[in-house]
Amino acid sequence: MTRPEPATVGILLVTHGKLGDVLLETLREMMPLSLPADVLEVRRVQSDQILLSQGCRMIERLNRGAGVLLLTDAFGATPSNIANKLGELHALPVVAGLSLPMLIRVFNYPAQSLAELTQTAVDGGRRGVFHCNEAAH
Repeated sequence: MTRPEPATVGILLVTHGKLGDVLLETLREMMPLSLPADVLEVRRVQSDQILLSQGCRMIERLNRGAGVLLLTDAFGATPSNIANKLGELHALPVVAGLSLPMLIRVFNYPAQSLAELTQTAVDGGRRGVFHCNEAAH
């Protein structure tokens, strides 16, 4: 008897150009991806309607029963605006400020609920910023 896979949160990165792909590829070199993930690349020449349509299809594919967390790079920029529209359409959380430390935290906690993983993403982004040589100044 085969057990169904437990519901997990899907991760959709909505970023400028190849940034999301580069971050996910870097993460794959560090650790196995423990959650389903994809990237919606936003370029200046694409229409918002096409991007929203692509994003909706990606969300449907990534949603394994526990929802999808939308992560975007720069708050207020076009990818963020697209992510927020997708979040409104699907009642999903959106976190801006995407970084490698944020992704590391998210993918280290694959069993968390959508609400918990959203907070983990925010915490991971905040905790990933340091003034490395502050004592020297």
